[in-house]
Amino acid sequence: MNRIDAAGTAARRLLADDEPSPFTVLRENGASPFVLICDHAGRRIPRALGDLGVPAGELTRHIAWDIGALGTASHLSAQLDATLIAQTYSRLVIDCNRPLTSPTSITLRSERTDVPGNRDLTSGQRDARANEIFAPYHARIAAELDRREAAARAPVLISMHSFTPVFHEVARPWHIGMLYNRDARLSHALLELIRDEGEWVAGDNEPYSVSDGTDYAIPVHGEARGLPHVEIEVRQDLIESEAGQAEWAGRLAGWLKRALETTYLA
Repeated sequence: MNRIDAAGTAARRLLADDEPSPFTVLRENGASPFVLICDHAGRRIPRALGDLGVPAGELTRHIAWDIGALGTASHLSAQLDATLIAQTYSRLVIDCNRPLTSPTSITLRSERTDVPGNRDLTSGQRDARANEIFAPYHARIAAELDRREAAARAPVLISMHSFTPVFHEVARPWHIGMLYNRDARLSHALLELIRDEGEWVAGDNEPYSVSDGTDYAIPVHGEARGLPHVEIEVRQDLIESEAGQAEWAGRLAGWLKRALETTYLA
């Protein structure tokens, strides 16, 4: 099916009518103040894009999605009774945690894997990915936060991700990381709780850090609104299985509840 663009010409849609929505919502009426999002939850590729020229085996790797993140976020949603908004499509199509102006918004190469289907895109092709995948996902997050703020239900934003145990032959020692940019309230509260247990290696802005140039969700939905927020990264070998996902969701639920009660969020 086609649509008519602003210039009055026919523009081909990226997603067919029978393809999934760019986001899934769990526990839409969750009572928890926590709102969970998962930018790299899915690895689906729109039918119109084929396989983007990427070998099938590569599409199961971290380059396509955050392994274990959706399962962990789903268990966490259940344990907290928290709304979860999760992205459906692969970050190789468009990365929903990158500004649209970022060179890696639609990447040409991820780690050591080329993405031929992302080469030489027209502005219309890029716009289709942004308009049909990126924009609806973030509009749904914004609508959820707006609704809660209008009802005087102050939300706390939790962005769920996962990271590889080894990156470019360098082992990563962290079990979990708490990421932030300007506002470290919730991240530091969680780090203190985790480190007090003495069992886990918790990274402070490791293995990544948040910035305006490299991230979208936290700067736009968290910082710009002045909401308590954190981007949580869990190492993938810990959450590859459903048992691991449930186990880590249980830990995270406890830490988040306790962190919310501390003076760090005052």
